[in-house]
Amino acid sequence: MSDNKLLDLSFDFAVSIVNLVDSIKTPKSSYMTDQLARAGTSVGANIHEAQYAQSKKDFVAKLEIALKESSETSYWLRLMFATNRIDRETYYNTEKLCGNIRRLLIASCKTVKEKTVPQAAIKSK
Repeated sequence: MSDNKLLDLSFDFAVSIVNLVDSIKTPKSSYMTDQLARAGTSVGANIHEAQYAQSKKDFVAKLEIALKESSETSYWLRLMFATNRIDRETYYNTEKLCGNIRRLLIASCKTVKEKTVPQAAIKSK
């Protein structure tokens, strides 16, 4: 475990997505499971990559990509639940974790953006 809650949470989320995708046995679901796997694991990959950003702008850009990927993951989870590929408990638990990550990403982006506002812009308000 690191000291970065978002990094740890997103890694745990990626593990749960991989396990979920591996557990789906329904035929003809490969296009959905592939999309879910890509989007769901991309969340954590982008958060991890943000730790090595070249600038604050790059850091925020990586987090915003992770945010978009988490939104896409929610879509695929919802579709898989609506088409009976995953059960209610799996859907709600996985979506809850995805929502928690999304909220942390929004807060992190907002915090970094507020800290990078030029002082001249603040004084002119």
